[in-house]
Amino acid sequence: MLTLSTEIEKHIKKLVNPLKDEDELKEALKLKLTKKELKLLKAWAEGTDTQEIQKSLSLDVERYGELSAKLIKKLNQEKIKQAICI
Repeated sequence: MLTLSTEIEKHIKKLVNPLKDEDELKEALKLKLTKKELKLLKAWAEGTDTQEIQKSLSLDVERYGELSAKLIKKLNQEKIKQAICI
């Protein structure tokens, strides 16, 4: 099973500092992401199948794509990087 840190590192283009530990990371993300975005990120980290994620979050294919793109874009914003890095 992947960790939240590993999943985040896959989506961030340029990470200068190391990420906080898992508990601190979760708290920082709770403040910066919507509940659905956080659930999506956690599902990715757990390796959940895309169709299962769509079903559990009540998303159609188009909305899933939009939410995924928005989440990745947010993870690459400097203010979020600062919040989740040491």
